[in-house]
Amino acid sequence: MNNLTDKKLGFFDRLLRRIETIPASDRFLLRIVFFLIIATGLSLAFAVNQQFSAATATRGGTISEGVLGTPRFVNPALAITRADQDITMLIYSGLLKIDTEGNLVPDATESITVSDDGLTYNIILREDVTFHDDTPLTAKDVAYTIHLIQDPDLKSPLRGNWSDVSVEEIGDYELNVVLEEPYAPFIENFTVGIMPAHLWNNLPIEQLPFSQLNTEPIGSGPFRIEQARRDESGLIESYLLTANREHSDSPKVNNVELHFFAKESDIITALQDDAIDASAYISTENLSLIPAEKFEILEKPLPRVFGIFFNQNKSDSLRDAKVREALSLWLDRDTLIKTALSGRGVPIEKPVILPANELESRDGTEVVASSTPQDQALALLEEAGWERNDVGHLEKSTTAGTEPLKITLRTSNAPLFESILREVATQWEALGVEVVTEQFEQTGLVQSVIRPRDFEALLFGLDMSRSHDLYPFWHSSQKDDPGLNIAQYANVSVDKLLETARTEQDNTARLEALYEANDTIAKEFPAVFLFQPTMVYVVGKDITLMPIERPGKPSDRFSNVSEWHTKSDVLWPIFRRNLHE
Repeated sequence: MNNLTDKKLGFFDRLLRRIETIPASDRFLLRIVFFLIIATGLSLAFAVNQQFSAATATRGGTISEGVLGTPRFVNPALAITRADQDITMLIYSGLLKIDTEGNLVPDATESITVSDDGLTYNIILREDVTFHDDTPLTAKDVAYTIHLIQDPDLKSPLRGNWSDVSVEEIGDYELNVVLEEPYAPFIENFTVGIMPAHLWNNLPIEQLPFSQLNTEPIGSGPFRIEQARRDESGLIESYLLTANREHSDSPKVNNVELHFFAKESDIITALQDDAIDASAYISTENLSLIPAEKFEILEKPLPRVFGIFFNQNKSDSLRDAKVREALSLWLDRDTLIKTALSGRGVPIEKPVILPANELESRDGTEVVASSTPQDQALALLEEAGWERNDVGHLEKSTTAGTEPLKITLRTSNAPLFESILREVATQWEALGVEVVTEQFEQTGLVQSVIRPRDFEALLFGLDMSRSHDLYPFWHSSQKDDPGLNIAQYANVSVDKLLETARTEQDNTARLEALYEANDTIAKEFPAVFLFQPTMVYVVGKDITLMPIERPGKPSDRFSNVSEWHTKSDVLWPIFRRNLHE
């Protein structure tokens, strides 16, 4: 009977009953051993858990963002303001997108193959991509979007990117985009959002800018509009976006709220009051107003170049390469960035910072300067015959008499340019240069100064784009209006390098040409290159995101928004796989 009862008991119950039947001294030792075994097992389980488990992003939560301005054209063909570009990035998907490392990767495509001559881009679309109204995205939609951008009556800001381009529809999910001339950076244009032809193609072109689809759009991107809230005048106050679970990269976050503000100060107040979680619209001078305990500030350089461009035809002094070099060497760019930009910028001494630039280390040598840049600047000026007079100004004797080193520096009257101008003038005056500053309203600067090339020195910014195409800014064919070579720079060798960089399909060879052109331009000092500005993004510390490397514009921060998350759990690998499945 006892044996039968024992069999009905569990293993641990029978073990404990047997322990109770042995002598007390042995029973005490067995109890200690028993609990040691249990403790060891628990410790081992904990150690295994610590080693193999990890914090894993899980679905859920909402991100609330503050945007400056009011949406008007949430439309890839017309979006020109930062507000419109931000929303467009969330709502629409392109053929390609930018990944976290800054590389182009497929979005709505299976593949894009470039012909050997660089003229034809064969595009195979994914067949599982649908718009938010469940209509499939096909080659017809891609062709419609391109033709719409090309329509001169629409006046799309992207039209110049698609000139001399034709489209051949091959099937429902295949098409060719054909260029008249090879242009390697063209592939960057495939990030433009694809518009649903079935919703737009019945609208006359003159009515298209007034369609409600511009403010309540339907795309195929990671988020769709759930609700648009308007004020009494009908303007959009906020959007509630919901994750598009049919998207290939189903977002971790359930919702994104976009709140629109008329003034930057209102965004700052909203951040301080925890009314929003993030914003990319805070100027560098106001970042100190953001609570550091709640928010972090993310920065990435933008492919824009600020510099002082010389017109040597307007100044005898600036025709001297030693003077131009001395002016560049003397400027303390770190102090300039700290003073004029609150430290938010990357100093440069060349036309552009190229990706994976190894120019300084490729030969394995390191150049160690024997003197400071300021000492080198003074030595160069002395070699060129410049001396300080009794009041500290630089001058030199010429056949026509005494020539002062005097520069008239023109720029925009925008606050950013004004602060840069003030610091540059202060530093050059310390060198002994007489600096006359003149500021213009933006339209007046373009029409009266830049287009006729009416300046000695011009403080200006150039948008290089992610492709780092130097051709529009430094090729000799672009030195007259409407070209953008505002320094009127001409160098036959550089022209050939820039032409190679435009047509070369091998990326390594293309970069080599850009490296050499970049170096050559910098050594001839047609301009003083100052800095690249950074994209500043204020984001709550409870939001996890991976900043995009090499963004082309601020809206590119949303390129990997599907990976952002506010929630996470500690899981073993097997559960992490199941979660993502």
